Amino acid sequence: RVEMSAEEILVCPVELGKNFCLYFDELECDALCQEKTLHRVLRNVNSQLLVVRPDLNVAAFEDVTDQEMHSGKGMHFSIHCYKTTTPLAGMPVAFSVQVENKRYYMCCERECGEMIVRFKEGEVPKEIPGESNIIFFKKTFTSCCSKAFKFEYSMEQGMFLAFQEEGYLRKLILKKLSKDEVDETMKMSL
Repeated sequence: RVEMSAEEILVCPVELGKNFCLYFDELECDALCQEKTLHRVLRNVNSQLLVVRPDLNVAAFEDVTDQEMHSGKGMHFSIHCYKTTTPLAGMPVAFSVQVENKRYYMCCERECGEMIVRFKEGEVPKEIPGESNIIFFKKTFTSCCSKAFKFEYSMEQGMFLAFQEEGYLRKLILKKLSKDEVDETMKMSL
């Protein structure tokens, strides 16, 4: 009897061909395919909403009035969920937001040796053939806090979306986290 680990994919042989070669059906490629889109606001531990201001090239958590929330400028996110062949990493997601008549997607770029969160004009792709600077793995924040999440950058293990206070702003950043550490600046609810 052979036991399979959670990382292996079960496949069924379909046909025994010439030279006794096995042919398999239903193999999945490593490409990410968009499965569904959720429409949500992102809140930090202080119940502030994430607001994107492309004209100022900034995304920050802010106190928002009900009236501002209904106008929704830069705070109603589309969370694009992708199918994956590696579910242990978390649910792969990409973020986009509409500000006025333009759509922006979240990505990460290295600038002066530091990873920076950016919002660029454009659409999130339906399929991603390999690694991408727009994918984050959605994970529960802690085992006892299933309604809050943290988002790990797919291209750099241990780097998570978080906020950092800069003056009066709680700016969206990428932050390094050790494996067993719990950091409230990374806690987000949808």
